[in-house]
Amino acid sequence: MPSSSARSIVKEYVEAALWALVLTLFLRAFVIQAFRIPSASMEDTLLIGDFLFVNKFEYGPKIPFTHIRLPGLRLPRRGDVIVFQFPQDPSKDFIKRCVATEGETVDIKNKVVSINGKPLKEPYTVHSDPSVRPADYDYRDNFGPYTVGTKQMFMMGDNRDNSNDSRYWGPLDLDLVKGRAMFIYLSWDGDKNWPRWNRILRPIH
Repeated sequence: MPSSSARSIVKEYVEAALWALVLTLFLRAFVIQAFRIPSASMEDTLLIGDFLFVNKFEYGPKIPFTHIRLPGLRLPRRGDVIVFQFPQDPSKDFIKRCVATEGETVDIKNKVVSINGKPLKEPYTVHSDPSVRPADYDYRDNFGPYTVGTKQMFMMGDNRDNSNDSRYWGPLDLDLVKGRAMFIYLSWDGDKNWPRWNRILRPIH
């Protein structure tokens, strides 16, 4: 039969493990969450195999299993890289860049994005297809003008010719936002089966 001291050690270990679990769940729900890049829609800002941390506290975390959002430090801004629930299937998480916020008008002409009539400076964008598609073919290269609604954002991938984003499924409701992408903590090159050392701890802009 275990001694009282052995039982005490086991009890302390169990209590410590439970507190660690509670802390982990709290941090994941309200402060920070890990996310893996599964597609090429944000290249070259984010690559397939990048693992990053998402700041859930900045915009105000949602209470799990509710639509109640706690107060945050600020609202999402144009240029933020954001993880969110996909509007057409909230069980999936997407990551895109916020291009326009509430009340702003988006207009895309021949791949050039303008907000409220002014072309955006977007050094992070990639255009892999030199062809320009007309709006009556699809909305990839010519879209709008479209004014973003209340508590909504217009999201686009940095890999503009290969991104399923607001051009196709519409604006993103603020309620679906999870948090802002902060930095890459690991990057794995699946072709070489080797880490991309130069990307580790890289901040996301």
